[in-house]
Amino acid sequence: MPLVAIVGRPNVGKSTLFNRLTEERRAIVHDSSGVTRDRLFGEVEWTGRTFDLVDTGGLVPRSAERFEAAIREQVLLTLEEADVILFVVDVETGMTDLDQEVAQVLRRAEQPVLVVANKADNDARRLEAAELWGLGLGDVFPVSAINGSGSGDLLDGVLEVLPEAADEDEEDDAPRIAFIGRPNAGKSSLTNLLLGRTRSIVTEEAGTTRDAVDARLTYKDRELVLVDTAGLRKKARVTENVEFYSVLRTERAIQSCDVAVLLVDAERGFEAQDARVLREAADMKKGLVVVVNKWDLVEKETNTARDVERAAKAKVGTVDHVPFVFASALTGQRAEKVLDMALAVYDERAKRVPTAELNEVVQVAVRQQYPPSWRGNYVQVKFATQVRDSPPVFAFFCNHPQGIKESYRRYLENKLRDAFGFEGVPLTLSFKKK
Repeated sequence: MPLVAIVGRPNVGKSTLFNRLTEERRAIVHDSSGVTRDRLFGEVEWTGRTFDLVDTGGLVPRSAERFEAAIREQVLLTLEEADVILFVVDVETGMTDLDQEVAQVLRRAEQPVLVVANKADNDARRLEAAELWGLGLGDVFPVSAINGSGSGDLLDGVLEVLPEAADEDEEDDAPRIAFIGRPNAGKSSLTNLLLGRTRSIVTEEAGTTRDAVDARLTYKDRELVLVDTAGLRKKARVTENVEFYSVLRTERAIQSCDVAVLLVDAERGFEAQDARVLREAADMKKGLVVVVNKWDLVEKETNTARDVERAAKAKVGTVDHVPFVFASALTGQRAEKVLDMALAVYDERAKRVPTAELNEVVQVAVRQQYPPSWRGNYVQVKFATQVRDSPPVFAFFCNHPQGIKESYRRYLENKLRDAFGFEGVPLTLSFKKK
């Protein structure tokens, strides 16, 4: 999807605007500058169009000496990534020297730039926003991010200049497999091994890969695309502006892939960060595979692999249907099995279950364990059907859908997996009234 970036100096209301446009409260809002230390990435839907939105808040270090230099670096990196730029200025304080310096850079941008005159929450301030036309950047949109006034006009303006999402053609039907994970887990090494040539820079220094790199290859008569992404770090460690955009590119690679292959360093083990990334890919309904890399460096005993897999699945909670592959990008051990498993998950994700077979399994499951009652009424699951694939979505029709609790939804999901597989594939179960 197209990417829209919010830029501007600290404390002009970028995070408040982000929350307003995404209709979420993911960004911490405070009167002090520099509060936002985290990368902020979300989706915006407006009149049938959807685009990605990124807030660059928190990229400015606390050091006063590097303040303006960091702002400039931030803007230049944004120009490399974004399709549309929202330049936020505080109309209450008016233009500052730093605003004008940023505007000078943005005037050279090829992308459309919209000036957002924030904090224009009364008629007087909306009139004062007219001076921002002097920045020489084009349209000025007076808004109040805190109460939402003017945000509709701003979104209309974004859609007017927003490029269309790339059309999917026959060439793009190939399965997209993204390698994700912490820095130095071996993503680039595995990509190079599978491609048979050096495509990504490989060093022992964490964070070498800055970009998401696509490579097309034919494997066992199937064409597929490998995506080697920049390593994901813990949020608190994403301090460089460049690394901020590496994380952003990785999230967009997950968003656009069919199967996400999480590489875990066998020597470090499966950590909380790995579990978070896996759940994030599951939330996006991507196919999932975990590869425990550098397995050749681990001292093994009986059932070592089984114990590692059980411990990892205990950390990921509900994402316990993911297949594990124990491999070594250095020696090539089970490297091809990674692709075999990723393609198997891709096929599972595209699977269709016949309605008659589905209902037979569902009715048996219901007879074995009835849903809990809801407000003194029996909850009856009457019919089920698969309404889509890639990713799979199942609709269950019942008399009281509100009575289906999460525990019973999980019960039905497990019964579907026992009967039909779907290993490594997040399932969506929707309950509707009949």
